[in-house]
Amino acid sequence: MSKKLKAGILGGTGMVGQRFIALLENHPWFEVTAIAASPRSAGRTYEQAAGSRWKMDTPMPEAVKNIVVQNVNEVEKVASGVDFVFSAVDMTKEEIKKIEEAYAKTETPVVSNNSAHRWTVDVPMMVPEINPQHMELIPFQKKRLGTTRGFIAVKPNCSIQSYAPVLTAWMDFEPYEAVVSTYQAISGAGKTFLDWPEMEGNIIPYIGGEEEKSEKEPLRLWGELKDGAIEPAKTPVITSQCIRVPVLNGHTASVFVKFRKKPAKEELIQKLVQFQGLPQELSLPSAPKQFIQYLEEDNRPQIALDVDYCHGMGISVGRLREDTVYDWKFIGLSHNTVRGAAGGAVLCAELLKAKGYITGK
Repeated sequence: MSKKLKAGILGGTGMVGQRFIALLENHPWFEVTAIAASPRSAGRTYEQAAGSRWKMDTPMPEAVKNIVVQNVNEVEKVASGVDFVFSAVDMTKEEIKKIEEAYAKTETPVVSNNSAHRWTVDVPMMVPEINPQHMELIPFQKKRLGTTRGFIAVKPNCSIQSYAPVLTAWMDFEPYEAVVSTYQAISGAGKTFLDWPEMEGNIIPYIGGEEEKSEKEPLRLWGELKDGAIEPAKTPVITSQCIRVPVLNGHTASVFVKFRKKPAKEELIQKLVQFQGLPQELSLPSAPKQFIQYLEEDNRPQIALDVDYCHGMGISVGRLREDTVYDWKFIGLSHNTVRGAAGGAVLCAELLKAKGYITGK
């Protein structure tokens, strides 16, 4: 690719915005040319606005340090300098809906990490390996918005990445019921231990709105496109509990599954390690070569050892064993701010670019 597409980051000073900045350093297709944030950050260089709050474990990229942060509310001005934007704004759900549509109406595609549009009927919510066909919603959305190239696409909740791909790999065996408990890192709340010292040595058995997302969003991923909308799947029915644990990065899931067809352990593992999707077929820059790895050791996956599998874009699974009440149970692990947030959105943008939905202005 001779010329990189110009990418803007909305909400670039927050944790997910910072993760976008870090992941896009030296990206072969995309270049960050604009960063927008709240009015209090606007007018300062990115280094001045975010430097003391930089939360990544890699240095701030030199290329963004002197970019002057713009006011995210100045939609036309920000949009004029980019081909598309990633959205990680920290606003109310209604404010996010409004501002993302405003950017789309400037003929600027929006790839969002936010939850506001996940249930908007004509907005695709995608894990690119699971449901790339949901891109076919975009023409319906453009018609509603009155745009020719502007649209919104979103990624799903971070915690479902640790088990929804696994259940997808096993669909041939017809899973119909699952019990999921997720143990979620503090970075999922945009925090570090410096920000949230009360989490050290602590567990909080509540994350607002998380359980509903964990139960419902996979069904939309598995849904069918009908008449310009997604009809969610009916099964597998999922019930969940979501717990905040004293870990910086990495969401772990403990999952129990019932199947209509009774698979052997070897068949389940084979489906996992062979599972790949369109990103792997297209060799997209951020796509893990092997999406799901299976670990045989009894004490894996572990966050300390496995959260960065495939640079945080892969899923790790272990402890697959028969259960006395359900058919099978397993442990899944995903990196919540890479695959589960910014990295998942970057992969979505790569897929949208590869399929001609994101182009240069």
